[in-house]
Amino acid sequence: MKKILGVIMAGFMATSALAAEIKLPLPEKTNTTTLIQALENRYSEREFSDKVVDNQTLSNLLWAAYGVNREDGRRTIPTALNKKDLNIYVFNKDGIWLYDATKNSLIQQSAENYLKLFQLQDYMEPVSTVLVYTGSNEDYAAMHAGSAYQNVELYIAANNMASVVRGYFEREKVREVLKLPDGQRVIISQAIGWKK
Repeated sequence: MKKILGVIMAGFMATSALAAEIKLPLPEKTNTTTLIQALENRYSEREFSDKVVDNQTLSNLLWAAYGVNREDGRRTIPTALNKKDLNIYVFNKDGIWLYDATKNSLIQQSAENYLKLFQLQDYMEPVSTVLVYTGSNEDYAAMHAGSAYQNVELYIAANNMASVVRGYFEREKVREVLKLPDGQRVIISQAIGWKK
């Protein structure tokens, strides 16, 4: 009986460990860079430092990507028919996290470091954070992801950071580790961080 209870408790603890949640700080909305300046400064960077993206910066980026910006729950990007089928996953050294825009938090999906799935090119080795955009709507998911990653690109440009949108990564393995349900697909990834 003690062995069975021990197994049940171990399973419960493992499940609880994956239910970890990080409440992100409120996004800062005080940057004085103009939209025209951000557009002028936007480019794909392929030289990253290994400096980790802190939670405040991550909160700012994720809010820009897909955050709630109105009391009715609508987002910072346009969504066709107000479909909210876009998911943004954060891959970092601490595992995989799903962004919950309504709570401005990260929900842990895995505690394992899967950054190697994105390191098919040498310049990706120092990258400490990768965003993965997934969706299910055949007609609109790619459009929603494009709107979200462009908002991130503009935030990056306005804050002298580094980013590159990438389709070259272990897409099927990423889908497997995310355990996406049928109909949900990996659309694109985006390396984010600090300039070298």
